[in-house]
Amino acid sequence: VQLQASGGGLVQPGGSLRLSCAASGIIFRFNDMGWYRQALGKQRELVAVIRRDGITNYPDSVKGRFTISRDNAKNTVYLQMNSLKPEDTAVYYCNRYGPGALTWGQGTQVTVSS
Repeated sequence: VQLQASGGGLVQPGGSLRLSCAASGIIFRFNDMGWYRQALGKQRELVAVIRRDGITNYPDSVKGRFTISRDNAKNTVYLQMNSLKPEDTAVYYCNRYGPGALTWGQGTQVTVSS
């Protein structure tokens, strides 16, 4: 099983980024997927969920700014991030949502700074 996140970078406040995460070794379309982030010195937190039927959920901290989507044909989950804030700075990861998390990949660094 492998989860490969990409698309991070340095962006100014108010900017946008689109993250991608390619999954291998699982039957992707049968899994609910989530994006998570971990800021320096803080615990990992969930920022978006997309269920196998396409239903999405977000915490209030990112609702209206982040959009999760998936392409089952490409075994890939995406995170469109708009109106980025300095507090969004973190390493972003994807993983299966719910019981039985997969081995965490290396994630992709997102830095929001002027």
